[in-house]
Amino acid sequence: MLNVLNDLSKKLSVHGLFALLLLSAAASAYSAPKTVLVLGDSLSAEYGLARGAGWVALAEKKLQDQKMDATVVNASVSGETTSGGRSRLPALLQKYKPALVVIELGANDGLRGLPVAAARANLLAMADAAAKADAKVMLIGMRMPPNYGRDYADKFFAMYGTLSKEIKAPLVPFMLDGVADKQFQADRLHPLAEAHPTILANIWPTLQKTIKAK
Repeated sequence: MLNVLNDLSKKLSVHGLFALLLLSAAASAYSAPKTVLVLGDSLSAEYGLARGAGWVALAEKKLQDQKMDATVVNASVSGETTSGGRSRLPALLQKYKPALVVIELGANDGLRGLPVAAARANLLAMADAAAKADAKVMLIGMRMPPNYGRDYADKFFAMYGTLSKEIKAPLVPFMLDGVADKQFQADRLHPLAEAHPTILANIWPTLQKTIKAK
């Protein structure tokens, strides 16, 4: 009888240990921070700025200050187009397994006068790739300067709104809203560091809400 009790005790201990390991693994998975992948161009890549001065770095700091369970990977590249982002995204999804992909692309397509339909197709392909990787998408829109023609500028800006509705993705319509003319670098295209808190103020409410919802 004693031997039987000893055997039963050992089995219970093994089962108890196994259950503890499962609970521990589940807790670790639950507590793992969400990864936010920012896929953008020079406006997000800190072009002409000191490292840490751009809106992405400011957003990461704000996430930490508010103790939000998220970490940011800035995969933005100066000069990036929607085509370049589309080609790079699959490897980034595989490497970082983000919960959220923030797509800030299209400005360079517009500055080159590329067809709006082509940019839209690339953005849609990126959204599809993210969805297949179980990542939510957030879009950041852009406006073209008036010298590119009213018709083109209007279609370009409207593209983000219609696409966000189609794929049910949250949208920041225009990241440079409220940035003054004097807050741009000499090229008149890239904001100075002093403008990036304003840019973050445009993006933060949507970003915060989207992270919490994922």
